[in-house]
Amino acid sequence: MIAINYYKLAPNAVEILLEQEAYLKTAFGDSKSLNLLLWDLIKMRVSQINQCAYCIDMHSKSAISNGESIERLFALSAWQASSLFSEKEQAILKWAELITANQDIDGIELVNLQRHLDKRAICDLTFAINAINSWNRIARVFKPEI
Repeated sequence: MIAINYYKLAPNAVEILLEQEAYLKTAFGDSKSLNLLLWDLIKMRVSQINQCAYCIDMHSKSAISNGESIERLFALSAWQASSLFSEKEQAILKWAELITANQDIDGIELVNLQRHLDKRAICDLTFAINAINSWNRIARVFKPEI
């Protein structure tokens, strides 16, 4: 394990990420088409893809405390084959997977997402996906204990 306290050594960089989290919490909390439970699902799915055990542990606990079902959390890694996720959730999870895998976004995916979210929500969603990807990469390097 790399013993580097990034919170202590780079507080300004961490503060930027924490400010982004505060913005996203407000954006998801105030949105008509996004919500905090959906944000938990996004964090979980992206963390699964990135294989970040620390973040999976943290976000699964958060999702459960915010009312997410264990059944849906278990099914999240296979959401495409599950009937537990709405069309909107599926479009959002697909968007998260494309961005996390650094794949090109085609017009079809954007049109599909626009059936469920306005442009502002799509921007907030995209920033949220990028934020959790950043946290995953930091946690995977410095391996905080679970």
